[in-house]
Amino acid sequence: MKVHYDKAIDDEIKKLIVHDIEEFLECFQPIENNLYIIIDKCTNAVFCECHIKADILLDLCTVDVPLDPDEQSDYRANRELVEDSGAFLKMKMDAKNGRVFSNIVAEYNTDFDESHPLKIVGGQHRIKAIEEALAEDVCEYHGVKIYFNLNMEQRLDVQLISNTNIAVSSDLLDRMMETVKGPELREWCHNVGLLDAKSDFADKKQRGDSITVREARTFIINYYLGSQIKEFEKEKTDGIIAKTGGIDDDWETLKIDYPDWWKNEQLLTAGREFARLANKQKEYYSEDGKKVSREYADKAFNYAVLAAWAFVAGLLKDNKVRLERHYSLPENSKKDPLNAEALAAARHKSDPENYRGLGTRTDAKERGRLIELFYLQAEKGQGIGKSLITLALSKYFAKQANLEVIKAEQRMK
Repeated sequence: MKVHYDKAIDDEIKKLIVHDIEEFLECFQPIENNLYIIIDKCTNAVFCECHIKADILLDLCTVDVPLDPDEQSDYRANRELVEDSGAFLKMKMDAKNGRVFSNIVAEYNTDFDESHPLKIVGGQHRIKAIEEALAEDVCEYHGVKIYFNLNMEQRLDVQLISNTNIAVSSDLLDRMMETVKGPELREWCHNVGLLDAKSDFADKKQRGDSITVREARTFIINYYLGSQIKEFEKEKTDGIIAKTGGIDDDWETLKIDYPDWWKNEQLLTAGREFARLANKQKEYYSEDGKKVSREYADKAFNYAVLAAWAFVAGLLKDNKVRLERHYSLPENSKKDPLNAEALAAARHKSDPENYRGLGTRTDAKERGRLIELFYLQAEKGQGIGKSLITLALSKYFAKQANLEVIKAEQRMK
């Protein structure tokens, strides 16, 4: 086989990849007589495209691929297989009927798991389909795009592009980008109990699953926002929800302002107390004889509830008495800590007919109402009930009216 190098590939890069390419050709025996090595001018990543026979491909590849094999080898970039997807079921049937697949993306890397030098970073559903077809003696050549000698930034770029091609969830993109930046957020979630030991963030938000990167960021951002409030009655207090699927400026700014945020003992305590609240909420709806409601069980992870609780924890960080009442919500509740049924029945006269109750939406108004509720609950620490919810709604709208007056006065000065 003849190997042809893109003219844009300089001699230094060529020296780094020539041995890997020779090894690759010997191991995988692609069907092509000519192999073209191309450079992606956007990132200077070097790759080739060729066709490999299914039995060789499967014998020497793996989909169990860490994004950062040196520092975070336990955590994966690939999303979970969606076994019950209609498109996936058809893909498997097509493979058994001799379908030739392409757009499988891989990295040739022998630095770890040497017995599987081809690391699949895009196309794991296709690999599974090919595997099931091979089990029925269907062995075709399949198209693979192989990268060589990737650095961390190039690896992230390849995995982002590969997963974007399959319309991956923004939560997985968040997880991948956070993994590249370091383990601090994941380790913080492990330490406070929002993630089980050794587990990773969920690749898609769904009830009953692990916390997502976006949820973790939302909690931390709102804790610090709340901690900055000086006059609760005179300042805007509706918190925010972290952005997803790209760069989150609020999160990046927070890490600059608080470079050792994960060492903050008060924040660690807040995280542990929230995890305890969330677990108590789930336990209430999992006990025998109780009406099971996944929505109510996971109420703590509604974005507005999560943001509001964290905001108030930050707001009260220097008020030990009220902070303890905030944290003691699980003990001071006659029912589930968040009293999800009472929240569901809550509504203001200004709410639209399709409003399903407090803690069902995530907009600024919803967050602001819940901040008022948690702030009021911390005054006496007697738990959440109908009368407290009604008072919180009233307080919220009175505060909004007061803020409008303050703004008008400022404009007149």
